[in-house]
Amino acid sequence: TLCLFNEDVVVSLRDKHREAEDGGGLPSNRPVFCCPHRYDGSLISDGSVVYAEALWDHVTMDDQELGFKAGDVIEVVDATNKEWWWGRMVDSEGWFPASFVRGYIKQCRKRTDMFNEEQLRTIFGNIEDIYRFQRKFLKGLEKKFNKEQPHLSEIGCCFLEHQTDFQIYSEYCNNHPNACIQLSKLMKVNKYVFFFEACRLLQKMIDISLDGFLLTPVQKICKYPLQLGELLKYTNPQHRDYKDVEAALNAMKNVARLINERKRRLENIDKIAQWQSSIEDWEGEDVLSRSSELIFSGELTKLSQPQTKSQQRMFFLFDHQMVFCKKDLLRRDMLYYKGRVDMDHMEVVDVEDGKEKDFNISVKNAVKLRSTSGDQLHLLSAKKPELKERWIRAFNDERRQVQHDRDTGFSLTEVQKKQAMLNACKSHPAGKPKGRNPQEPQEHQPSECGYTSKTYGVGSVTNNTITK
Repeated sequence: TLCLFNEDVVVSLRDKHREAEDGGGLPSNRPVFCCPHRYDGSLISDGSVVYAEALWDHVTMDDQELGFKAGDVIEVVDATNKEWWWGRMVDSEGWFPASFVRGYIKQCRKRTDMFNEEQLRTIFGNIEDIYRFQRKFLKGLEKKFNKEQPHLSEIGCCFLEHQTDFQIYSEYCNNHPNACIQLSKLMKVNKYVFFFEACRLLQKMIDISLDGFLLTPVQKICKYPLQLGELLKYTNPQHRDYKDVEAALNAMKNVARLINERKRRLENIDKIAQWQSSIEDWEGEDVLSRSSELIFSGELTKLSQPQTKSQQRMFFLFDHQMVFCKKDLLRRDMLYYKGRVDMDHMEVVDVEDGKEKDFNISVKNAVKLRSTSGDQLHLLSAKKPELKERWIRAFNDERRQVQHDRDTGFSLTEVQKKQAMLNACKSHPAGKPKGRNPQEPQEHQPSECGYTSKTYGVGSVTNNTITK
């Protein structure tokens, strides 16, 4: 509730002490201490007067408690109890909580002059969600723990019951590098150094900086499989909890794999954004608006109704959509955007070699993409039978990926999408605009990232195609 390590607070208390010397009401014959690391009875018993400034309001209906507002200065009369102190303000006194809000984040929220919401989201991520989950998880463990006979405890079921809840660590782990960058910038300014140190001292936390505390959830989620592995190793196979511990170990390994997979996906979105920034004449929404994974890519011959002439195009299959581009006639490493297919509303049909009735032509190594509404029909042909089979597998992989993301709740945040596109824009020198001639009609607005690049940036480049 109290914070006395900030330079501004020191000045504030010094001014109030001067007011007391001038008859402002506070005793002036004893020194005023600004010392959050020694809130105990020794300060009071040695004849000193300790004044503390409230960081936020304490509203109470109990006549035994002392109510105050943020910024009020309280004389601490008794600090022998770690949780509740006895304090005095002008003509009232009573008990008040020494620390009814712990840690850093809520103190930061009170300082709107120092932190905005975006900074707080970046620094702390979803740590409050993790805290709420861990409190619930801890209660479950405590219920299953046998204090009298610890070897008879049965905790495996707790992990199984909450295995889905552990996935919230994924968001935190993926955000952690951004948190470190943001915190590093702030710690170059003295007032932030003082503020964070005040928060630590106030709560009597061990001598670890904030970035060390923020690393703890990342370390914790990695330790669960190791700890469960050790528990299983020393658990008798005949123990009632053995099978549940074994299942819990597998469940937490799956959680770790899921977190690693999501981290890989997020690392790939920068590459996707860079790839998009290299495409000329881009139209419509960014790839990242709907997609986060390149499934497969390669060259195919395309024929779409009502066209009568086939076209060679480079296709890039992402989750939810497939983008196709035209190669430059002279610069084969340069691609021009030509369109995209919404895979969420497409049916993939394997076409036998021979006469194709919808297009009335002979085909080899072909598949059809038919929209569920029936208004779109695309015929795609590969150069070799094995390439056709690879594309069919890729289309199946795309549907499985989409379903898996739905089942696990994976999605990119708007902040992640915007940051990836911003990084892509910054990584390329300015070049000619990618939009069409302004005199030509446009159905969609081009992407705001109007820079050129001569490398694709997604996967690796082999023979002018992008492979995973």
